[in-house]
Amino acid sequence: MTYPHVALVRKAAPRPVDGVMLAAGERLLEAARSVQAYGLAAAHLGLDQPLVVISVTSDPTQRDYRVLYNPEVVLASGNSSVGPEGSVSLPGIEVPVERATWVEIAYDNADGIRETARFEDFVARVAQHEIDQMNGVFFLARISRLKRDTALRKFEKSRRV
Repeated sequence: MTYPHVALVRKAAPRPVDGVMLAAGERLLEAARSVQAYGLAAAHLGLDQPLVVISVTSDPTQRDYRVLYNPEVVLASGNSSVGPEGSVSLPGIEVPVERATWVEIAYDNADGIRETARFEDFVARVAQHEIDQMNGVFFLARISRLKRDTALRKFEKSRRV
């Protein structure tokens, strides 16, 4: 889905892991692999499912994907850092976004069992970005209106070329 598609601002409601969610997770995993994304939310494919895929390796040149069903940030660092973020739904655009430097995420695995994981630095940024997206918060909502308007003008200009 390309911004500003309505799927990108829709919140996916948590629910038990079932066959539909597992199929959506496989589809999302394949999509992430095909574009070598650091992470994707089901909304990027127009799916209203509470799941994300993130690469959990700290090496941004590698990918080690994990599908998280019903993920939520349960604990976040009081420290934050600003780093570049972009989206497959807004190709060619990166903006600086402030995020917690580490987060603890609770999520269901493919068997529906609740687990927790702690992610730091880049992986924490990706997890927060994708969970936001799953909750209908597009990353541009995390920046000032001026920066958002500038990014959108740049995107529109790139589409006309």
